[in-house]
Amino acid sequence: MIYNMRKNVLVTGGSRGIGRAVCVRLASEGYHIIVNYVSNETAARETLSLIAEAGGTGELLKFDVGNPEEVTGALKSWQEANPEEYVEVLVNNAGIRRDNLMLWMEPDDWYNVLRTNLDSFYNVTRPLLQQMVVHKRGRIVSITSLSGLKGLPGQTNYAAAKGGIIAATKALAQEVAGRKVTVNAVAPGFIRTDMVDGLDEAELKKTIPAKRFGEPEEVAELVAFLVSDKAAYITGQTISVNGGIY
Repeated sequence: MIYNMRKNVLVTGGSRGIGRAVCVRLASEGYHIIVNYVSNETAARETLSLIAEAGGTGELLKFDVGNPEEVTGALKSWQEANPEEYVEVLVNNAGIRRDNLMLWMEPDDWYNVLRTNLDSFYNVTRPLLQQMVVHKRGRIVSITSLSGLKGLPGQTNYAAAKGGIIAATKALAQEVAGRKVTVNAVAPGFIRTDMVDGLDEAELKKTIPAKRFGEPEEVAELVAFLVSDKAAYITGQTISVNGGIY
């Protein structure tokens, strides 16, 4: 009965950038995509259109990943509306940047980045985990960052949050591996999205062995593999997509 169910994927921050590319890629594999967004409904609806063009189905689910009450309410409402379904795949993608040197970083810039990028891992993952464990089938992929692996100046807040995701991924993977739930992270480098706006691309390319920025679709390909049956023995890993930066 489980395998006759519709396969539901929740992608947080799915309206643009890497999140959008993941939505479209997984739609092409036949998943039903739940596109989370917090404010830009126009962009979210554009993603829905692209999902349809890819031959998939989707719906929108609005909530702020950093607000536990909003997350709980939205996920509870979805479950009540779909009592025979569960979210089999979760892609924790939503994130923000508020870059500054630590010396001048305002408290709001620290706490808002931690709330949106790290607290969200707990807020969204925990409510969905029980059903994955009960069904003995689940995939959790979190989008972390090169910054979480090596640290980047001006991103102490972002690096702390993304590094926390990597550590949480390793721990949670061990907790649920026996229930056939895998937990992995993907660490993009410089990918051509809104998140790199304001960065000096010409200078940064000099630091990248591949001599270019990556595309969101290149990250989405890895996510598609990690949520597939072929990746059932891969868990607790952080895999980089960064053009060879070490």
